[in-house]
Amino acid sequence: MLDQLTNPMITVFGSINVDLVLKVGHLPLPGETVLCPTYEAVAGGKGANQALAAAQAGADVRMVGCVGQDGFADIALHDLTAANVELSNIQQTLSPTACAAVMVDAKGENSIVVASGANLDAKATQIPEDALRPGDLLVLQMEVPHEENWIAVRRAHVGGAKTMLSVAPVAPVPPEILDIVDYVLVNEIEGRAIAVASDNNVIDRMQLPGALSRRHGFLCVMTLGRDGAIAANGETEWRIPALPVKEVVDTTGAGDAFAGCFAAAMSRGQGVEDALRFASIGAGLSCSSLGAQPSFPTAKAILQEEWDELRTIESPLSK
Repeated sequence: MLDQLTNPMITVFGSINVDLVLKVGHLPLPGETVLCPTYEAVAGGKGANQALAAAQAGADVRMVGCVGQDGFADIALHDLTAANVELSNIQQTLSPTACAAVMVDAKGENSIVVASGANLDAKATQIPEDALRPGDLLVLQMEVPHEENWIAVRRAHVGGAKTMLSVAPVAPVPPEILDIVDYVLVNEIEGRAIAVASDNNVIDRMQLPGALSRRHGFLCVMTLGRDGAIAANGETEWRIPALPVKEVVDTTGAGDAFAGCFAAAMSRGQGVEDALRFASIGAGLSCSSLGAQPSFPTAKAILQEEWDELRTIESPLSK
């Protein structure tokens, strides 16, 4: 199926980190010190994660962002380089490469603190004009300066490119940006934050994507963890369960895996139903091993899963 679809370029403008992953018996309480035997330094950052996930899922990807002039930069870019992601628009600055402390407990749940470092130096002007043409897709998150994101969205809108915004970590998004972005990815907390800012006090989480898509006109995708995902475009709603995972090792990066796989599928011209299914399988598979980027599946691995186990429910959106 993938061979029959064209591959426009996906440009990811966002964060590039090194994740220090610590496996702990339990996540520490305030004031508590928890010991663990060792740690692992792996590439991370929501931007780099989504770029790698999209590339692994078969897309042609360009990464745009900043790293420092330090040893962590090599670690942060290692997996992107191996996946043939275009890196010519990444700049090195005097700030240190961003670093995240990722604690993962025995159940696979995590707690994360990020030192932003060079991510705060990222500029929308790093994105080349030929990345913002009709047929291209610009993917953004909220770990670089927000105003630079909004500049990038406006440039893409003028150039004719599609835009996909992951509102993570949760932060305010100007209404005028929500009105011109094409795809918005949220979890329940992020979706509620946008709804409140839009004076839309929806109580039922299952109604959030439809309410947001009607208000602003974008395709809204809300991930619900073990409960799957919902998407709505103002007229139609799609619901899909999560992929059953036999053993959850680490949920770090599962949302980024979903976003990258969804972006890859949509950029190839797949429908929302197929894109949701593809992304749900990709996110589920990513929970089966430790770390974010090392866990991202290939397109082949995703397509080998039993598709019939994940049936998308499509229905007209109630007014």
